Amino acid sequence: MMDPISRRTLLAASAAGVLVSQTGRLFAADEASGIDVDPIRTISLQRDRYHGWPTLLRTRDGELLVVCSGGRDSHVCPMGRVELIRSGDDGKTWTYARTILDGPLDDRDAGIVETAKGTLLVTTFTSMAYQPNYEKAVAAAEAGTPYPLSGAQLERWKGAHRRVAEGEHASHLGCWMIRSEDGGLNWSPAYRVPVNSPHGPTELRSGRLFYAGVALWEEGRKVAAYTSDDDGLTWQSIADIPIRDGDQGSQYHELHAVEAADGRLIVQIRNHNKTNNRETLQTHSTDGGKTWTSPEPIGVWGLPTHLLRLSDDRLLMTYGHRRKPLGNQARISDDNGETWSPPMLIQSDASSGDLGYPSTVELAPGSFATVWYEKLPDSSNAQLRLATWRLK
Repeated sequence: MMDPISRRTLLAASAAGVLVSQTGRLFAADEASGIDVDPIRTISLQRDRYHGWPTLLRTRDGELLVVCSGGRDSHVCPMGRVELIRSGDDGKTWTYARTILDGPLDDRDAGIVETAKGTLLVTTFTSMAYQPNYEKAVAAAEAGTPYPLSGAQLERWKGAHRRVAEGEHASHLGCWMIRSEDGGLNWSPAYRVPVNSPHGPTELRSGRLFYAGVALWEEGRKVAAYTSDDDGLTWQSIADIPIRDGDQGSQYHELHAVEAADGRLIVQIRNHNKTNNRETLQTHSTDGGKTWTSPEPIGVWGLPTHLLRLSDDRLLMTYGHRRKPLGNQARISDDNGETWSPPMLIQSDASSGDLGYPSTVELAPGSFATVWYEKLPDSSNAQLRLATWRLK
């Protein structure tokens, strides 16, 4: 797969800040752009709120939709809600955010897919990650000692926490989906789905929906694949994703899947095991998802991944890069995921590592739009950012 250069050589070169082409040539990261990027723009209009973990969709009618976790105080807080913005002119202008789900807990990563029937499916998960900070802030306030969360902000957190009766919060944790059958005007109540991934499920050429993710909050925290044959209303288990020898499945996070031109299903995994920590792992299935290869590193440091099959049948992966060069990167595979190109730097000048979760759509052959979230240097609130770019 990696001839004429071994995976070990590739990984060693990557660790040294050197990139390896598919022909084996070594070169510095700044040589590896390969794209023309238009000026990056902020597209969220609520600058007083924190936005995180978006997903971009291009509908069959050509409209761009972005869902995210909005309405937030910070990266971790109890206020998250799922918001939707839209563009009818390839991202030149955007609507003000509309809340399409605001559950009683923090609604986080938002994914979106359009099904063969034209239904829009949006995914999210609920979290209590804010609770330790909340309890420390309450205790500090009662003791009269300073704590970063205080005053009006603490009162907001208290109010958000009180939306659920004490002792009942855990019953609202879960992985969720909502659906719209009228183009996003009206949305169903949230219903439980078995797993979550930041960018949600994938539609296969057959019309079947495929969802690889993590069973958050379930005992055992299974990493698995599910399918739906009824437009996302119900989901059936198809297989567990295998765990690489020596790994802990609890350190596999934030999967995303794509169907390659040769029919194989490819899943990439955010890895936090000691071996290849924060590198992307990849597994694939050649029998419709019934069996999977053991996950392997592909020489990509970055997380998490969004996968897209292009109009010319190549595959595109985009991912956040939370070390220098800080920003977001993309790579292309022209052999159904067997190998990946050197990184194309969509952005390389971010001011902090609080960024990423990019997702990409193809506007025209060789022309793309990518959306991510990013905490900007002049604000405490992360915003949604957009780059349009072209292959050279």
